Amino acid sequence: MTTLKERRLYQQLILSRSKNPRHFGVTNPIHRTQGLTNPYCGDAIEVTLTIDENSVIEDIKFTGSGCALCLASADLMAETVKGRTIDETKDLVEHFHQVMLGETELDSSFNLLKAIAGAKRYPIKVKCVTLPWHTLKLAV
Repeated sequence: MTTLKERRLYQQLILSRSKNPRHFGVTNPIHRTQGLTNPYCGDAIEVTLTIDENSVIEDIKFTGSGCALCLASADLMAETVKGRTIDETKDLVEHFHQVMLGETELDSSFNLLKAIAGAKRYPIKVKCVTLPWHTLKLAV
């Protein structure tokens, strides 16, 4: 259970990452790209990846529009998977999906994702948070 102080910090992180994302844009070069839209709320995300010869994600960026949770999720996702292999990324995407479904707890090595994982308490917001992750899954 998160404390009130933690929830406020998470809210600040979500607002900060949605207003000033660190990974917004397009990679150069683009080795893979994928876009998805949530027709219910209008969130739209496109992910571009630069992948090296060892299947490591050298760079990941996103473009799009959506609610604060969606954009913050895309930015935190990009930060978390940058430098990981495609296989590690696939495993992380699956783990995060299970977390958002309430099937498991977030692995402590991914504490950066706590702010957005808390949205699992609000079923209407789960799609906002997971849209970037579904997009990444299709890209890899």
